Amino acid sequence: MIRIVIAEDQRMLLGALGSLLDLEDDMEVVGKARNGEEAISLVQQQHPDICIMDIEMPVKSGLDAAEELKDDPCRIIVLTTFARTGYFERARKAGVSGYLLKDSPSEDLANSIRTIMNGNRIYAPELVDMAYDHDNPLTEREEQVIKLIADGKNTKEIASELYLTYGTVRNYVSVILDKLEVTNRIEAISKVKEKGWLQ
Repeated sequence: MIRIVIAEDQRMLLGALGSLLDLEDDMEVVGKARNGEEAISLVQQQHPDICIMDIEMPVKSGLDAAEELKDDPCRIIVLTTFARTGYFERARKAGVSGYLLKDSPSEDLANSIRTIMNGNRIYAPELVDMAYDHDNPLTEREEQVIKLIADGKNTKEIASELYLTYGTVRNYVSVILDKLEVTNRIEAISKVKEKGWLQ
């Protein structure tokens, strides 16, 4: 029997998912959580084989919870509405076994769970396409610069922290804006965050 914990903050969806999976002969839902924190404690108490995790939940997000459970033998499946490369990258780094979209047919979920229990990983095909279409164009130094910009540092502070001249930092900033195809620093920060390029 495959033992499952589900973490989903929308009550109706939580109930529906639980009922659907309980209909499968080889599956049993042993816990339901409304946020990432509850999911972590249920996984630690129940020792399920699988934890199905939504991303955007109160208290602690599904990705935060997945990162905390990285060393737990329970396999994590992210089930979300959001096909965002940044989320997908974070989920992959957290070692999740599956990343599926909520608009997939319900029988896909049960089949994916069985496939994952056999030691495979399953990622929604559209996410894989998105992730490999857009590789990070920034060099390591440009990443350092954008990270400091995101931390609220101005050009002078960045120059001092990276032992560069003021003019060099300005050049880096204009190259970064060009490469990201944005017009200002705010857009640049939001783009690298959305793509998962800002560690």
